[in-house]
Amino acid sequence: MGFEQVVYDPYDWKIHDDPYPTYRLLRDEAPAYYNEQRDFWALSRHEDVMAAFRDPVTFSNRRGVSIDDVGDAPAVMSFLGMDPPEHGRLRTLVSSGFTPRRVAQLEPRIRALATHYIDAFIERGACDFVDEFAGKLPMDVISEMVGVPPDDRDTLRGWADTVLHREEGSQAVPPAGQKAAAQLIGYFAQHVETRRKGAGDDDLTDALVAAEIEGDRLEDRDIIAFLFLMVIAGNETTTKLLANALYWISRNPEQRALLDADPGLIPGWAEETLRYDPSSQLIARTTTRDFDIHDRTIPEGAKLALLIGAANRDERVFGDPDTYAIERVTQPSLAFGQGTHFCLGASLARLEARVSLEEIHARLLNFEIDEAGLVRVHSSNVRGFAKMPIAFPPGKKEGAASS
Repeated sequence: MGFEQVVYDPYDWKIHDDPYPTYRLLRDEAPAYYNEQRDFWALSRHEDVMAAFRDPVTFSNRRGVSIDDVGDAPAVMSFLGMDPPEHGRLRTLVSSGFTPRRVAQLEPRIRALATHYIDAFIERGACDFVDEFAGKLPMDVISEMVGVPPDDRDTLRGWADTVLHREEGSQAVPPAGQKAAAQLIGYFAQHVETRRKGAGDDDLTDALVAAEIEGDRLEDRDIIAFLFLMVIAGNETTTKLLANALYWISRNPEQRALLDADPGLIPGWAEETLRYDPSSQLIARTTTRDFDIHDRTIPEGAKLALLIGAANRDERVFGDPDTYAIERVTQPSLAFGQGTHFCLGASLARLEARVSLEEIHARLLNFEIDEAGLVRVHSSNVRGFAKMPIAFPPGKKEGAASS
């Protein structure tokens, strides 16, 4: 089979069920793939994706990191949509407020939130894991970091879900997604304006407003774009990571037995999920010159999809890559990218995942997933579940007296 026989279309809902057989075909038969209908290229081998991440000169972020046709959707260009040196300036300023110390200090609050949400359903013996836990906790964490009031969080989560959704077969951002993007931008514009007036709570938004390095400061549009990125990338991808972790551990009972025998494997559970079925399946670049690879020439100005999901299953790098193994050494996983644009929120996502999965493993004993009730997200680049009903032996709320 040659490249002309391989078909990869991230807007085909059928591939959302299981893209990995197609990814293997791409790696083996069409490692430099071109989709003529959608007018994008794709790299699928780990070595090629890694090299592209590490070459921001040839593979630019300036035209965005999605292959979607954004149409009239409002432009939201955080530093993720910039190249050096502008990227470095903004990332440095943002990093001054988004410090490892600020992230590490969140652990007690993340654990309290996890306990709070489990308490709300544990006596029922059932819940929709996405609606009642995975979709709420990351939004709460980010909201508390940036100062979004509790009453607004479900609204913001709804807008974020709508921004990501794609209609079957369509490359365009649907009108509902365009409207939701505008609503998020408007919300954060008001939020930043309020903080400029001094009505702050010493949170991340205030830190961004105050950030200054050698007289250089962030403009409002930069802060708004970063807050938008936090809600879309930080919230949605962690939500999908948590549900994917439950799904794959339930599908692999021998791995679940290892976890039950040694809860110290919980960080490995999260890392293997990120490798095996990453929330972010692809991220786009635009070529700045003609680029020769695998006997093909990707032209200057081409939209290029870097297939993280395919690279993380590359047998050239990972032994037995289609086996889910929580004891695996997962490096060099590309789940958070590489190089200049390595995910700034990686440490936060890992912290949220570890704490959440520790509480889930300790309290939701022998949970079972109702696979008939699973509903997948339909997005060109984010993979995960919109609905995940689970059942478990009813327990007691944290701190309740034992019988």
